[in-house]
Amino acid sequence: MSKAFVKESDALDDDEVEAPPLPAGTKNYITPAGFKRLKDELVQLLNVERPEVVRTVSWAASNGDRSENGDYIYGKKRLREIDRRIRFLTKRLDSAEVVDPAARPPTDQIFFGATVRYTTATGDEQQITIAGIDEVDLARGFVSWISPIARALMKAREGDSVLLRTPAGIETLEILEVRYA
Repeated sequence: MSKAFVKESDALDDDEVEAPPLPAGTKNYITPAGFKRLKDELVQLLNVERPEVVRTVSWAASNGDRSENGDYIYGKKRLREIDRRIRFLTKRLDSAEVVDPAARPPTDQIFFGATVRYTTATGDEQQITIAGIDEVDLARGFVSWISPIARALMKAREGDSVLLRTPAGIETLEILEVRYA
């Protein structure tokens, strides 16, 4: 089917997925667990998913008319998605600098990899872990080391109060506990 009759475009398919930006002159820090997760995803894509899609596209192409062959069209699109993700993961893993928070000498100061428990001025207690930009998962409490809250907490110690600038104004955070897993 011609693309003139459907609202599809190849323009978005070929764009590179932009990685979250790093501050100029900084490294792509990542925890060992985050590095392993990205590496496992890359291996899964290269060794399992991509070969399956290539087989499907090859089979669909052998059936003849490709213009109306759904398996072929979807397979080619999925193959582009997989290849884009492989390029992204390869670049991220190549530029990653693995930092093991467990190897850090015991300290109550906040650095990359710290799990921090704090209270807000309203008394709400929160816990976050400062991780790499590829490890952000707000549901699990993982925030990027370049996020505003992580920057506000960096180098502070247990018992300190820090100021966090938010769109609603400046908020005071009281650090209750710092630990490294």
